[in-house]
Amino acid sequence: MHVQLAWRTVWRNPRRTMIILSAVIIGAWAMILFGALSRGMMTSMLSTSLNTLTGHIQIQKPQYREDPVVDHRISDPASLESVLNANLPPGARWTLRIQVDGVASNARHSQGIVIVGIDPEKETAISFYGNDMWQGRLLNRNDAHGIVIGKALAEAFETKPGRKLVVMSQGADGQTASGALKILGIYRAEMPATEKRYVFVTLPAARTLLGIEDKAVTSACIKLSDLDGVDRVVQTIGSKLPDNLVALSWKDLLPLLNGYLGVFDGFMLLWYLVVFVAMAFGLVNTMLMAVLERTREFGLLKALGMKPYWIVRGVLTESLMILAVGLLAGNLVGMATVQAFSGGIDLGFLSKGSEYFGMGRVIVPFLTPKDMLAVNAVILVLGLIVCLYPAIKAGRIAPVEAMAQT
Repeated sequence: MHVQLAWRTVWRNPRRTMIILSAVIIGAWAMILFGALSRGMMTSMLSTSLNTLTGHIQIQKPQYREDPVVDHRISDPASLESVLNANLPPGARWTLRIQVDGVASNARHSQGIVIVGIDPEKETAISFYGNDMWQGRLLNRNDAHGIVIGKALAEAFETKPGRKLVVMSQGADGQTASGALKILGIYRAEMPATEKRYVFVTLPAARTLLGIEDKAVTSACIKLSDLDGVDRVVQTIGSKLPDNLVALSWKDLLPLLNGYLGVFDGFMLLWYLVVFVAMAFGLVNTMLMAVLERTREFGLLKALGMKPYWIVRGVLTESLMILAVGLLAGNLVGMATVQAFSGGIDLGFLSKGSEYFGMGRVIVPFLTPKDMLAVNAVILVLGLIVCLYPAIKAGRIAPVEAMAQT
């Protein structure tokens, strides 16, 4: 009977009830949509960073991270390979690389780059390499004098497949090492900065260019099937590596991004609170008006013996019903909106801005159970708290004063 009475009271004034419901629906919709967009941006930033040659785990010499030169190479990676083959979980993939800073030039242009020596067959499963070829073809193991460059670099150098590109870096002897390589292909990446920075050659070609041992590499890159297992794998293989090598997770390699992701949930909660405050003013004002309109009714109920607690409970029950209905509708509208953008939002017109934040060109918004729970909890719990004021005010109405009102 108590619930039935509250439900009938809610719809006593349909126009006022619809105003409150509209505020709750819009608030829930805004929270869900912003949360989905923000989650999509965070995922894009993380995915782009990991695919840009970072991977989930890297194994290298301790000095290499601060000074990525060929002097800090792994001359014989046989023991490293044994550890990886024996201790990585199912589904994990790994590859060896030579990665050093260098300079690329042709007849009219020159620019700083990163020379990446790769195993062409393994690299396609680890990084962005091979995901999108614009012109030409990928490397194969026999391409001792070939190179693959990015679209932005090719356009800046006004070059194309079949032409020569001179690359230079510091060799193993400390002198400048250079070589003229034939452009075999031009790749496309999520960000133009990536296309300008990285050029790919085979591992044998990189060793020949730098004058190092036949099996030497600078690092090993690992990609796991489960991002949550990174720390566990780092501990497992880190204790079994040779003394001169360290295992670094993506959190160690990308500390700024890791820190940003760490405070992301806090930013989301702050946004929810901002939206709720805007919604709460309308909610409290409307509920207070409903209470003041029923002053004589509450006075009569108290005169007949109803306890103040029952009146407070009745007003809160009405508020709970309005919040529940509004949340149900808001969730449905929010999920429908997110589903409408499930194909992704193209940020090509904001390429400079998205590149600055490390995001890809396309953002795919998505929802997590945690975000949905946070939105509903914030609106429901805080909504009841702010409705306490009109409810308590209704419970404090004196029968004599209420009956004196016209």
